[in-house]
Amino acid sequence: MRVLLAVGLVLAAGTVATAATPPPSAPPRINVEDLQPKLLAPTKPLHVELTVEINRFGQVARVRSIKASHDQAFDAHTYGNALQAFIRTPDGHVVVGTYRLIYDYDPKTMRVKRDVALVSTGGVDPNAKGAADDMEEIARRQHDKENPHPGIGVTPNPKAPNVKIERSAEPTPTPSH
Repeated sequence: MRVLLAVGLVLAAGTVATAATPPPSAPPRINVEDLQPKLLAPTKPLHVELTVEINRFGQVARVRSIKASHDQAFDAHTYGNALQAFIRTPDGHVVVGTYRLIYDYDPKTMRVKRDVALVSTGGVDPNAKGAADDMEEIARRQHDKENPHPGIGVTPNPKAPNVKIERSAEPTPTPSH
């Protein structure tokens, strides 16, 4: 009898605790404009044009020229974006050549519109390395130069013993009953 009474109390306590807990609410909606303070955003329209060369994969291989907006932060962002761009036709083909990337910032909507225009076909090295690939390789070389030993930047101790670590056999799964 005491056991049934104890079980009944536990079940009743769980029901009361569940009833007291409010149902989960939907996560709050985040307004994208609230993520970037408007005080930091440019207050005038900005326009940047970059003339770029692309390789046979459609990667930007280099920036030939830039018509800057005179807003250093916006110019740097558009330059970085251009170096990582791929330019292809809607069906996925590549027309090797020189293109103009146009970036327009609208302070009312706080959005950037990017357009692409073909300047000329050919006249570039179709086998040139993509600018983003080139930057990645430079960063990797710099990292290897600063951290010549593999690992977490720790110089190995030459007096430490050479320990061989062998993996043990994987346990075989047993059927569950």
